[in-house]
Amino acid sequence: MLTLLLAALWIFSFWTAGHALLSKRDPRAASGWIITCLAIPGIGAILYWLLGVNRIRTRSREIQKQGQGMHWLHVDQPPRPKDIEHFPASSTSRALITLSNAVTRRPLIYGNKITPLYNGEQAYPAMLKAISTAKESIFLSSYIFKGDQIGQQFADELIAAAERGVDVRVLVDAFGELYSLKKVRQRFRGTKVAAAVFLPFTLLGSFYFNLRNHRKILVVDNQCSFTGGMNIRDRHMVVDENNPQRIIDIHFRLEGPICGQLRDAFMEDWHFVAGEKRESYVWKAPEIAGKACCRGISAGPNEAHENLHWILIGALASAKSRVRIMTPYFIPNRAQLAAINTAALRGVRVEILLPEKNNLPFVAWASNALLFELLEQQTHIYFQPPPFVHSKLLLIDDEYALIGSANVDPRSLRLNFEFNVEVFDAETVAELISHFDHSREQAREITLEEMDKRSLPLRLRDSFCKLFTPYL
Repeated sequence: MLTLLLAALWIFSFWTAGHALLSKRDPRAASGWIITCLAIPGIGAILYWLLGVNRIRTRSREIQKQGQGMHWLHVDQPPRPKDIEHFPASSTSRALITLSNAVTRRPLIYGNKITPLYNGEQAYPAMLKAISTAKESIFLSSYIFKGDQIGQQFADELIAAAERGVDVRVLVDAFGELYSLKKVRQRFRGTKVAAAVFLPFTLLGSFYFNLRNHRKILVVDNQCSFTGGMNIRDRHMVVDENNPQRIIDIHFRLEGPICGQLRDAFMEDWHFVAGEKRESYVWKAPEIAGKACCRGISAGPNEAHENLHWILIGALASAKSRVRIMTPYFIPNRAQLAAINTAALRGVRVEILLPEKNNLPFVAWASNALLFELLEQQTHIYFQPPPFVHSKLLLIDDEYALIGSANVDPRSLRLNFEFNVEVFDAETVAELISHFDHSREQAREITLEEMDKRSLPLRLRDSFCKLFTPYL
């Protein structure tokens, strides 16, 4: 009996190793999983099927295809002629537009207004006001939706809106719910709010550590929308300096045709989670609100391309004079490191703002092990002082901004579901450059000498954490 069991484990492990060999595009990932499967028979194979396989790609792509014939789902459509007339004409912008047209599923559209909202003090009142005045629909997706004071305010407004006949749908991530002992979703039981969980943990079904929905989307009446890096929680209220856990962040209010793309992104996730059949619906078209050209970018393991990775590489290659990157988690892969160094060697000034004290220390340690490669090629790296800065920005020259939920790390660019918006608008980019430059002035630039002087125990710690960068 024992012999048969061992034989079955080895057959299972060899079969799993073969699957990794055939399906993994990255040779390092394939090698790692093959070694794991064969070194730990049975257990290694189970880990592979739990962590190493994207089992939802097919289902999600099928749902997307089901909606492509619906006139309200703006995917795989070319830009409209009236939008093209307003596209920026510079070589930098044209190159980025061409790239994004090739790797994303939505067209660049004109007529939008982007309003940056700094921290919870600006973002939450604007979001709550939009919810309180909604007449037709409210679609909210948040990675973390805590049941704290801010979370309760949102829950109260959502319930009130549903009671007056508004179609209210709330989507939260199952892993993000673990941040709160008191789940705000429980408030919606017995109300008219439709609430759902993205990839819930079940003993007999799925238990995904990766493939989390990290998107932050709020769409109200298809007329105004919000996205960025901010979750719904008290920690984004930063005025109270006595709160040691406060988090600095930036969110955005979007008006104009771009709202339809945020709505479509939410609906894709909603129908994936709820399993509802899509029905055609005629939405009132958002009015022209400004001069910004924008495109919503859904990124995740279900997409045909690693679009945010490719856009980052393309943006770095297109830059003429300046690249500004602000991110809380910075673990670039080899291609991204090479692209940053190539930009710096071309004479582009590359500036990267990172938090000095990270809320995930092991991520910061892994990042430390990579910084010397950039500092050697004259990239300028700055550490921002506490409180923890969770803001995410990519700014190219004075023409282009990429805003949204994604960080510069493998989890965001390869493992999670993210939503970003690319913006071509001189006014918006100028304001974000001003915000970036002000933040840089408050930060401390680090040097190659400083990184080289780290003690041996610290360098060993950082290098050890670097081994796990594909999954951090």
